[in-house]
Amino acid sequence: MIKPILKTAILTLLVGCTAIVARAQIGYDFSHYEIGFAAGFNQVHGNAQTQTTTPTFHLNLTYNPTPYVNIVFEAQMGRLAGGDSLATSSGRQFTADLTSLILRGQLQMGEIVDYTHSQFNNAIKNFYVSAGLGYAVSHITQINRYSIKPVAGLYTPGVLNSQEPFIPFRVGYEFKVFNKYQQPAFKIDLAYEYNYVLSDNLDGFTSGNHSDVYSQFIIGVKFAFGGDIVSYRKQIPY
Repeated sequence: MIKPILKTAILTLLVGCTAIVARAQIGYDFSHYEIGFAAGFNQVHGNAQTQTTTPTFHLNLTYNPTPYVNIVFEAQMGRLAGGDSLATSSGRQFTADLTSLILRGQLQMGEIVDYTHSQFNNAIKNFYVSAGLGYAVSHITQINRYSIKPVAGLYTPGVLNSQEPFIPFRVGYEFKVFNKYQQPAFKIDLAYEYNYVLSDNLDGFTSGNHSDVYSQFIIGVKFAFGGDIVSYRKQIPY
C-alpha cells in the first residue's frame, strides 16, 4: 500500500518540478536562425553633383548566438542613379544595376545593458550597431560623361563595370514580435546603412582621389525558423 502511494507522490513531484521549470523558461527561449526580406532606398555620394533615390531588394539569413548578438549574410539587388546632365555644370549623370553581398556582425544594446529593472533600458535594448565586409558589382546602364555648360567639352573618365569591396556601417532598431511562448517569432527592422566603397568606380566616374559611398534607409522583416529553440540567460520580453 505504501509503495504505490510513494510512487504516486514521487511522480507528482517530478511533474510539478517539470512544470515549474517549464514556466520559468517562458520568455527565455529563442531561435538561432532567421530569414528576412527588406527594401532599401539608396543614394550614391560620388562624382555626380546631385543624388537620386533608387530602390534595392534585400534577402538575408541571420544566425543568432544570442537574441542580441547576430551574424547576418545579406544579398542586395537593385539600381543606383545620380546626377543631371542638363542642370549641373559637370553634366555627369548615370544609372546602374547593383548586386552586392554583405557579411556583418550586429550588436544590440540588450546584450550589454541590464533592462530588467529599467524602463529606459528596456526601451533601448533593441537598438543595434553593425559593421562588416561587402562586395558590390555595379553595371552602368546609362551614363553621360560630357558637360554642355560653360565648361562644355569637359569629359569625366570612368569604367562601365566594376567589382568593388566596401565596408558597411549600420545603425537600427528591431521591433520584436513574440509568439504565445514568448519567443521572438518575427522582427521588424528599421535601419540606416553607410557603405564606404574602397574605390572611385561605383558610379562610372573617376574624378579626384576620394572613394564613393552609397547610403541606404532600410525597412525589413525577419522570421525565425528551425527547430533549434535554445535558452538565453535572462528573460527577453518585458
